[in-house]
Amino acid sequence: MTASSISRSLDWIPLCQRSDLVPFSGVAAWIDSAEGPAQVALFYLPGHSQELFAIDHHDPIAKANVLARGIVGDIQGEPVVASPLYKQHFRLKDGRCVEDDSVSLRIWAVAFDQDRVMIAP
Repeated sequence: MTASSISRSLDWIPLCQRSDLVPFSGVAAWIDSAEGPAQVALFYLPGHSQELFAIDHHDPIAKANVLARGIVGDIQGEPVVASPLYKQHFRLKDGRCVEDDSVSLRIWAVAFDQDRVMIAP
């Protein structure tokens, strides 16, 4: 799937290369979004129906930029990341905290465009 096939109405920008990603793990990146600069946690899950996810790197419970260092797994088939500090789980698809549905993270549209990782800030 390419960035252009997801939505032509979004303004896609290059974020990194596929080779910068670590399978089944996260990496942190910096973007300029409409809401200002943001740290993004980017997760690559090769072989899943959706392979790329981008959520806030900032853990609102721990109040620290740590989520890209979290442990990737799944809860009942839903891909999640566990915060490395207090171990709350955040769903990668929608940013919701599994343990506290009132807590959520920003998410961004991400896609591969050949070997480039594109994001829609």
